[in-house]
Amino acid sequence: MDDSKLTVRAVERALDILSVFTDETELSLTEIAAKTKLHKSTVHRLLASLEGKDFITRNAETEKYRLGFRIWELAAHLSQNDDPAILLQPEMERLRDAIGETISLYVRDGGERIRIQAVQSNQAIRRVAPIGARLPLNVGASSKVLIAFADRDVQEEVLEALEWSGEAEKSSFVKQLAEIRRLGYATSVEEREPGAAAVSAPIFNRSHKLVAALAASGPSNRLTLESMREHASLVIEAANRMGKMLMK
Repeated sequence: MDDSKLTVRAVERALDILSVFTDETELSLTEIAAKTKLHKSTVHRLLASLEGKDFITRNAETEKYRLGFRIWELAAHLSQNDDPAILLQPEMERLRDAIGETISLYVRDGGERIRIQAVQSNQAIRRVAPIGARLPLNVGASSKVLIAFADRDVQEEVLEALEWSGEAEKSSFVKQLAEIRRLGYATSVEEREPGAAAVSAPIFNRSHKLVAALAASGPSNRLTLESMREHASLVIEAANRMGKMLMK
């Protein structure tokens, strides 16, 4: 293997190591090796390089690794002018105050959805929504919104990629998507998580391109189907206001 390919492979492996910290705050060498499926010696060598550049830091007492300050320095320079996670937060807080539930913003990434922003409910019993969480696309109100309002070619690609127990399940899901497009919003009750419910609406930018899904989620004994239907208009109105703020 020539030097250029070795260099690229090393970069890919280093990025794989950084990516495992999307779900965990601290990890040991063994845990990182297991998650990346790389040999311990390779992981140790790459961690040393990342630590030397302050992308990774090691706790001397626990021997565990975590993201370093250089990551936060880079994140601080992300463009905030067109970043939905930053731009839409005030509107999300406004919706949270109106509904009283946790408000989340999701985007699609291949066959998953990612929560890119969240405003937690102020109620004592609430659904906590961690930013950065990756979730499946075949369950949940936001997942259904991201598929239902996507371009037809994207929709077909996603539906083809998802795993189904049979043709009947897929057919039922497609019918749900048609109803969601008619209503302009989606609901879910304990589809992914016991005791949780959500109502979601699409956010379209000024070019009418689907950008994200806006969702209100909370305990299913409080966020019932009846209350979600009542909240749906507020979620749709907020999503429409947010869309007018986005150029792309």
